[in-house]
Amino acid sequence: MKKILVFAGSSRKDSVNKRLAAAAAEHARASGAEVTLLDLADYQAPVYDGDIEEKEGLPATMKAFKAQCASHDALIIVSPEYNGCVPPLLVNVMSWASRPEGDEASCAAFRGKRVAIAAASPGGLGGLRVIPRLRDFLAELSFEVVSGFATLPGAYKAFDDKGGIVNETSSKALADLVDRLLASLD
Repeated sequence: MKKILVFAGSSRKDSVNKRLAAAAAEHARASGAEVTLLDLADYQAPVYDGDIEEKEGLPATMKAFKAQCASHDALIIVSPEYNGCVPPLLVNVMSWASRPEGDEASCAAFRGKRVAIAAASPGGLGGLRVIPRLRDFLAELSFEVVSGFATLPGAYKAFDDKGGIVNETSSKALADLVDRLLASLD
């Protein structure tokens, strides 16, 4: 069974990106994958600092996050855009988790791992501006980003009471993205 790690690059309690991540996780589960949906709010860490790393090593929360990444076959990352860029929270946790421990290589938990990317935004572009930057960022960390992406415009009004996506086109785009990720693991 394929193990998929899913999370949003947001720690906000009512994040629309968390809701989109949950919808992606549900589709992956329904397609037969073993899914872990995690919340980055549970993985607090200081801003990455080489001096802290040298003195104290990786924070326990970042070791736990890194272990989650390493123990899954692939990831789905749903990211908000902050002024069109990858949010600092996501950059920070990935920076910590990319650090080698002992004799392992840099980015060992990510190297060659497939990842699907998506974004949600209350605006009309649905987080589209972050997609190329997120793709480049993840590729630099040694991920293999699957082709395509999903975005969810008008995200504050995009979900029903059960967390489903109300727009059929957006729902299909997310399902197609998850299906491409799962097919890439065969």
